[in-house]
Amino acid sequence: MWSGPPWRRWHGGGPPWWNRPDDDTRTRWPWRSTLAFTVFVLVGSNAAAELQQGDRADLAPFARVLLLVGALLLLWRWRQPVLVAFGTAATAMVYLGAGYPYGPVFLTVAVGCFSAIVAGHRKAAWTAMGALWVGHVLVAHWLYRWLPSAGDDAAGWGQEVVVVTWGVAIVALSELARARREQWARERAERAQAARRRADEERLRIARELHDVLAHSISVINVQAGVGLALLDSDPEQARTALTTIKAASKEALGEVRQVLDTLRAPGDAPRAPAPGLARLPELVEQAAGAGLTVEIEGEPPELPPGTDLAAFRIVQEALTNVVRHSGSRHARVCFGRGGGEVRLRIDDDGPATGTDAGGSGNGLAGMRERAAALGGTIEAGPRDDGGFRVLAVLPVRASREAEEDR
Repeated sequence: MWSGPPWRRWHGGGPPWWNRPDDDTRTRWPWRSTLAFTVFVLVGSNAAAELQQGDRADLAPFARVLLLVGALLLLWRWRQPVLVAFGTAATAMVYLGAGYPYGPVFLTVAVGCFSAIVAGHRKAAWTAMGALWVGHVLVAHWLYRWLPSAGDDAAGWGQEVVVVTWGVAIVALSELARARREQWARERAERAQAARRRADEERLRIARELHDVLAHSISVINVQAGVGLALLDSDPEQARTALTTIKAASKEALGEVRQVLDTLRAPGDAPRAPAPGLARLPELVEQAAGAGLTVEIEGEPPELPPGTDLAAFRIVQEALTNVVRHSGSRHARVCFGRGGGEVRLRIDDDGPATGTDAGGSGNGLAGMRERAAALGGTIEAGPRDDGGFRVLAVLPVRASREAEEDR
């Protein structure tokens, strides 16, 4: 629970009295400001009584009680703004009707109505100020004959213009504060939504990275482990080769996972190793060969911006992983093409599928589509007419480069 003063809880969202009525700041008691208002009203009224001596009634104990009650009502202005607006207006009306001196008594009404308008109770505040003005007109122009102090004359209508001007100024200032509070609340909500969206995007990115790294490496390890177990007795040398491949794949997977986790521990630091890209395609082909898959490369891998390069590498990696896991084919083709500001990746295998998840399912294809969509590209994946499977990715290079510059 926050124990400091309320003005230290702004966090860029405005003073505490600009927040919503159900915010935590509204449950606090404004002791300091209420005490300051009370002292100002009492001292100021004494000074006003000295200046208006002979024109208005003396500041009797009942007048001091009214001033004290009106000022202390402000203690509830965050919890019960409507009650405070009408309460301060009522005490001020009784005070003026009793013929006591004009002075800071109007300050309590101004603060009470200001708080009500800022809290969203505009009609209540307007009604309270309107009732006070009507009461003042009745007292100053009609009821003065029967109210203290004796010998009063009717007030001039110019005085009512001053009262109306004062009321309009308070309402205008309050409306301005209310509009500003709503604007700050919208900005605060937009910042919170943007922060949540960035957090969601970062979690999604990390999930894709971990899936792509682990799915590919574990698939290679699984295949090589099966080979090693099958040849352990009959061909120890081939089993040793399988174990060597397992060691290399697991080491690489651990390194990439560690790199992803490092970004979580120190999000502000630069990555220690460059992100993988199509330059590592020969390593990917070699790993696939270790899992018994021959990969044929058609076309020259293009040079791409870092974000597009990583997406292209991961798409090829996931597609080849799916061939290893879900296809009976031991041959795949990776074709590159570029033109019109786009790079095209096509990964084919000849099948047949070895299970219901031909071509991959779940997070794999979803991750590829998310990577392409983040760059403004598309992914098409599905079985071919001849029984194989095809993944076709189209990534707009120019759009992706602009997106990365915006970051």
